[in-house]
Amino acid sequence: MEFLDIPIFDDDFFKMLFRFGINIIFLTQIIWFLYYKKSKRKDYLFTYYMISIIVFFLCFTLKKYELDIGMALGLFAIFGIIRYRTDPIAIKEMTYLFVVIGVSVINALANSKMSYAEIITGNLIIVISITLIERYWLLQHEVSKQIVYENMENIGPERYAALKLDLERRTGLSINRVTIGDIDFLKDTAVITIYYYNGT
Repeated sequence: MEFLDIPIFDDDFFKMLFRFGINIIFLTQIIWFLYYKKSKRKDYLFTYYMISIIVFFLCFTLKKYELDIGMALGLFAIFGIIRYRTDPIAIKEMTYLFVVIGVSVINALANSKMSYAEIITGNLIIVISITLIERYWLLQHEVSKQIVYENMENIGPERYAALKLDLERRTGLSINRVTIGDIDFLKDTAVITIYYYNGT
């Protein structure tokens, strides 16, 4: 049955729902349980989910058409160069963005030559790889924080140890290193970046 030369229903509907279910299950493992549980950043949850969902349905729709390799690579390149024109995205967040796009493309574009066992195994390998790297190989993740510092006596290179000790006393953090940025001599303040391991 067709309406305006478009079929109302075909067998690909169930295939789309099943693959979308697989996609959401593994995306939730990556986005919620691996990324969010460690970073605690909610600002990227909406972005990751919506981009991956849109990419999935876009790729599934385009799979109906015969795309040559150049067109397929061009399409993937478009997603690869997406950059938001607001705040710059950290390299880790960009990597997760690439991962969720890649997973959605794999789940949507896999054809009849690829079994569901292979699709699920591929997704599992990606999830396991992220888990191993995040939880076992990167046991200590160094993070940074900028502080406006007013004790100008400790700014000089010879006072580095005193500066680090003062910052540790004030912040309660075990600081690895300190870098000094902009110095405002009118206000007697300096912008200092402290580096410490997450969770310390």
